[in-house]
Amino acid sequence: MNTTATARRSAPRRRMSWRVIDIVTASVLAMVCGVVFWIWSNAVHPVVELATLGFPPALGLMAGGWLFAGILGGLVIRKPGAALYCELVAAAVSALMVTQFGPAVLLSGLIQGIGAELVFLLVGYRRFGVVVSVLSGASAAVFLSVSENIMYNFAWSLQFQLVYAACAVVSGIVLAGVVPWLMTRGLVRTGVLNGVAAGRDARRDRTPRSRVAA
Repeated sequence: MNTTATARRSAPRRRMSWRVIDIVTASVLAMVCGVVFWIWSNAVHPVVELATLGFPPALGLMAGGWLFAGILGGLVIRKPGAALYCELVAAAVSALMVTQFGPAVLLSGLIQGIGAELVFLLVGYRRFGVVVSVLSGASAAVFLSVSENIMYNFAWSLQFQLVYAACAVVSGIVLAGVVPWLMTRGLVRTGVLNGVAAGRDARRDRTPRSRVAA
């Protein structure tokens, strides 16, 4: 009985602890996302900035492109710190590749990663559906909005800052919420995530249906 009780207590710890494959997978995802961040900053941002000169707060509609790494990491790895790790490493990669925002992207990555991580923490790292993904994207966008309004938009009126935040949340919901959820589902189907929690959970969810069909 003591052995059984010990095994039951240790199971949650094993589920929450990182393995080598988790670190490798999260790092690869983060590096790829970092390249996307760099493209988003150097190619997409200048175009959108020019297009929104008449109403600068609309620039917030592209904010989700800098947030999806954290949510994707959280959905794939499903362990404490995954969202923060992926967002921060992706920011570091984009910084090393050099963007117009300079080293400040590291601070942004930290803040946005905390925002994304918070939702996974609140659900105890047990739920990873589209609702949690969308909420995580929205949370990261709120954290981004506060930091961006302080760091870059401080000269704007409060009304402009609030509109920017609203646009960022919409972008966070779509680009950093729905898109990473769809990406995770697609990656799971290919089998490349079989070694991490997202793949294992998908196989476990399919097993009962397979047995019933048999």
